[in-house]
Amino acid sequence: MATGVKVYGPPLSTAVSRVLSCLLEKDVQFQLISINMAKGEHKKADFLKLQPFGQVPAFQDESISLFESRAICRYISEKYPNQGNKGLYGMNLLEKASIDQWLEAEGQSFSPPSSALVFQLAFAPRMKIKQDDGLIKQNEEKLLKVLDVYEKRLGESRYLAGDEFTLADLSHLPNTQYLVNATDRGELITSRKNVGRWWDEISSRESWKKVVEMQNPPPPPSA
Repeated sequence: MATGVKVYGPPLSTAVSRVLSCLLEKDVQFQLISINMAKGEHKKADFLKLQPFGQVPAFQDESISLFESRAICRYISEKYPNQGNKGLYGMNLLEKASIDQWLEAEGQSFSPPSSALVFQLAFAPRMKIKQDDGLIKQNEEKLLKVLDVYEKRLGESRYLAGDEFTLADLSHLPNTQYLVNATDRGELITSRKNVGRWWDEISSRESWKKVVEMQNPPPPPSA
């Protein structure tokens, strides 16, 4: 088991939760270090040495520092190939290429509209920010087109990169969790036969359930 792996940032962050899910899938021990973003701790000089853009997560493995969640997940999977889910990042060149192409699809096609919807529908009201109906409509239309592609793909294979759960699926968990459970647009996912089936499967993984528990800790016992 690995020691000394540190993740900096709140579990509620989609990027942080992506890394936590990967670490749990790979059965890698880690220390989660809280960063209070409301107090601007992510903009302080010491943190910027780890994460030059002042965002989360920051990641340390002994003398190595990384800061982009998908790159961190690839690194974890490559460094610990024989722990936990051994096929998380594929077992050969072709499998890795297939996973990479769907990771790129998530980062470039799925994440932008789903992130915009999550912010507008889930977080803007909490932050007392006026929702932008035009932006919501525009990003819903973009996401629908992406999900049309996913629906077809998931009618051909159990998961995005093939018949095994991989980083390609894992990377979709954080935004989809918020979309399904914290907005009124969850049916974009759940109403589709293949995408809905896929979401039920990936969100039921023990690793992700643990991440959700970390996001929603139980209240302290009463005295």
